[in-house]
Amino acid sequence: MLLCASLALLAACGQESAQPAAAAIADPADPALARLYAQTCKACHADPGTGAPTAGDRAAWAPRLAQGMPALIEHTVRGFKGMPPLGACMDCSEKEFEALIRYMAGEPGQRR
Repeated sequence: MLLCASLALLAACGQESAQPAAAAIADPADPALARLYAQTCKACHADPGTGAPTAGDRAAWAPRLAQGMPALIEHTVRGFKGMPPLGACMDCSEKEFEALIRYMAGEPGQRR
């Protein structure tokens, strides 16, 4: 089951042109957020070749953040381009999605 979910996540990653490599970003300090990131976001958001904005790449995230958090939460919940609905985290709350987005966008002091 986990293998199927992992394969589905990788297949669902966006197919846009490859982004330049971003600086490595440390995993979230919050263990629960780190677990969610590793299980649901990292497969696409840690690999510049997927087309997803890379975690920690503030330049890639800036235009997305400019849309406002409500739009980003809606994209996450409904799915957007190559991202699956709910970002493949079927039990994440909107608060957790926001914390994950803030973390990946490289915002200091992301909230949980």
